[in-house]
Amino acid sequence: MLMKKLEQLQALFVGMDKALVAYSGGVDSTLVAKVAYDVLGDRALAVTADSPSLLPEDLEEARIQAATIGIAHEIVHTHEIDNPNYASNPVNRCYFCKSELHDTLKPLALERGYPYVVDGVNADDLGDYRPGIQAAKERGSRSPLAELGITKLEVRQLSRHLGLAWWDKPAQPCLSSRFPYGEEITIAKLQRVGRAERYLRGLGLTTLRVRSEGDTARIELPPEQIQDFVLTTDLPQLVAAFQSYGFVYVTLDLEGFRSGKLNQGLPLSTTMGSVS
Repeated sequence: MLMKKLEQLQALFVGMDKALVAYSGGVDSTLVAKVAYDVLGDRALAVTADSPSLLPEDLEEARIQAATIGIAHEIVHTHEIDNPNYASNPVNRCYFCKSELHDTLKPLALERGYPYVVDGVNADDLGDYRPGIQAAKERGSRSPLAELGITKLEVRQLSRHLGLAWWDKPAQPCLSSRFPYGEEITIAKLQRVGRAERYLRGLGLTTLRVRSEGDTARIELPPEQIQDFVLTTDLPQLVAAFQSYGFVYVTLDLEGFRSGKLNQGLPLSTTMGSVS
């Protein structure tokens, strides 16, 4: 069944002839870029958006991965942070982010003669609160993984099968997802969170979030790692580092990491209506 989906994915790109991949460097869009390149060669182009909500090291990883695949890769700059509808951080913030992205990619694709813009949305994403999906659809973008019912697990399995070394790369949504809805997002706040997460990665942690609420940093780690983290980490040093970044208080979420946690307080009608 898995190989059948790979064949379907390859056939989908055969039918496109040329495609521009909205390429974040995450495991999903990297699989799309890999298959697009395998099928289309130099008729496939990966484009990554650089903005304050993207960690510099994530941009560098995207460059390295694209070079490893062999696909042509370009960087564009997006300015969603300049849009008050985005910076005010409403519950549909991602709609304005993806609007900015695809309003940048679509003209580029048309200018270069690419009839299709494709992204890395997978089948599981359709069951989460993802208002950005609608923005992409409105601008004519396609989501090959979702179209073929390829789940996140299958993305990782296919990536491993194709020899992609980053098949188990942790999900890394944009830094704006670290703030509770309604709290204004600024470049300084994004940089503060980015530095805090970089510090934790320097300790050897991979799956993590630093949620920011006002002057408080809330660290999320996988539940099974919490006890060891408390026992082995120099907590005073960590607190001092976070305070040097601009936080006043540093806390640890005892529930542990859970993707999409900030969506849990949203009304059911909001989450259900966003992914139609």
